[in-house]
Amino acid sequence: MIGARGGAVLLLAVASAAVPAAQATFDHEYSSYARVLAAHVQSARVDYAALKTARAGLDQVAREFDSAAARDVGGWTRAQQMAFWINAYNAFTLRAIVDHYPIRSGWFTRLPRNSIRQIDGVWTELAWRAAGKPVTLDDIEHRILRPTFRDARIHFAINCASISCPPLATDPYRPATLDAQLDAAARRFLGSAEGVRVDGDTIRVTSLFDWYGDDFVAAYAPLVPGTRPAKERAILGAVVKYGPPAIAAWARSGTPRIAFLDYDWSLNDVAARGFR
Repeated sequence: MIGARGGAVLLLAVASAAVPAAQATFDHEYSSYARVLAAHVQSARVDYAALKTARAGLDQVAREFDSAAARDVGGWTRAQQMAFWINAYNAFTLRAIVDHYPIRSGWFTRLPRNSIRQIDGVWTELAWRAAGKPVTLDDIEHRILRPTFRDARIHFAINCASISCPPLATDPYRPATLDAQLDAAARRFLGSAEGVRVDGDTIRVTSLFDWYGDDFVAAYAPLVPGTRPAKERAILGAVVKYGPPAIAAWARSGTPRIAFLDYDWSLNDVAARGFR
């Protein structure tokens, strides 16, 4: 027979055993993902060969986005939710590449032969589970991140595994530092030759502004005076806010012509172009 004290201990033990699955807390520091990034991201490139060899860590990261704790995402703060979906997008992009690496294509293609675009349905059909539901990369970008948070800096934070894409950050995005990290991502990209270049009387900018320039209008068009179309003023305004000082000062005048850089879809692999 179990005494009163023993019965209480037994009941506590049974209750404790049931807690972890139901009440586990999500790791908003993204410790597992941080280890993957630290081991495989080198400057603006990713060591996909090494990541594929050691993919168990990445697989664990992917599972964490659909853990029991992750399914409470709707009750989190704005910063927690935004960091979650940015990190999920980037981690699932890594998974897409690793699942198909090395990427090979037929000889007769206008695309780079080692491009994410060689993966059929990579944005629209390949799906992963996050927060209790299946999602594609397009779901995350166009049906969650852009319409929910309406922060154009998202375009500098999510990575499409390509040379002309804003580089994959070497640390996860975290709620406590999210705003500063997004600003840093914008400055890093618009301070690079893939983001902004000067050519005579023209500022040549990433094609991301051509595709998603309307997302920048509300926050950045007011930074540039004049009567130019709002999208053009928004592009210049983003350069004012995050570009190198000399180019930013010129952009503020509202006078430069704007042209869009060609987009290099080649894989951002350390093995490409003699990067090693």
